[in-house]
Amino acid sequence: MSISLVAGLGNPGREYASTRHNVGWIVIEALARRHGLVWKHQAKFDAETARWDRPGMPVCHLIKPLTFMNESGRAVAALARYHKLQPESVVAVYDDLNIDLGLVKVTTSGSAGGHNGVASLLSDLGDGFARYRVGIGPKQPPQMDLKDFVLSKFSPDQFTQIQDNLPKYIDGLELLLKSGTEKAMNQLNRRTKNEP
Repeated sequence: MSISLVAGLGNPGREYASTRHNVGWIVIEALARRHGLVWKHQAKFDAETARWDRPGMPVCHLIKPLTFMNESGRAVAALARYHKLQPESVVAVYDDLNIDLGLVKVTTSGSAGGHNGVASLLSDLGDGFARYRVGIGPKQPPQMDLKDFVLSKFSPDQFTQIQDNLPKYIDGLELLLKSGTEKAMNQLNRRTKNEP
């Protein structure tokens, strides 16, 4: 089953724009820019969406929920129902504290791992969606509260690293969309931080 809905998880509002928890938005916005897609505010989904007409492939919809992270699933599930999509047709792009900054990992199952956005997706959409996990770890300093860490901004050096890695993140996401989860897992999950 091909992926027809890409959900970037994050929090709306300028104060969250360059926080670690908004890496999903940063990546999906870069994907939209690469393909010249236009975001539209859709009140009925409580989200911004963009339509991507891919040559020779099914239409793909991008969504940025405006519900705040812990209710992301409500917006994503509403759009999925509208387009009659199963969870297996959805990929969520989000920050992962357990993966080092600069790495990505693709998975298709597992718990929320303490991530409120993923927990909301599991609750409202159901399991089976692909997870495109963008590393923001490790937590520094280690004793820092988890919520404080993910809602804090990247250091200038870290944000530069994220920006430099955006083409790689988008390439990986496009590989997932074009070739499916198995091929994406085989190629992306083996990479090291220093590989192109």
